[in-house]
Amino acid sequence: MKKKLYIEGMSCQHCVMHVANALKELEGVESVEVSLEGKYGIVELSQNMDEIALKNAIEDAGYDLIKVEDI
Repeated sequence: MKKKLYIEGMSCQHCVMHVANALKELEGVESVEVSLEGKYGIVELSQNMDEIALKNAIEDAGYDLIKVEDI
């Protein structure tokens, strides 16, 4: 299962790494790809995950989760 996360507040590659690392720490996240230019992240999940967990991880890292789409 993959989800596309629209993220606001990233301005550099350090931000991208910070978001990616925050998402990788969540149980059930198998892979993470974050695009600075597109302002999104794509996560591959091994299990269904509540969007609140994704939102909290991104917000704890200092960014805003705007929208989540299943892909």
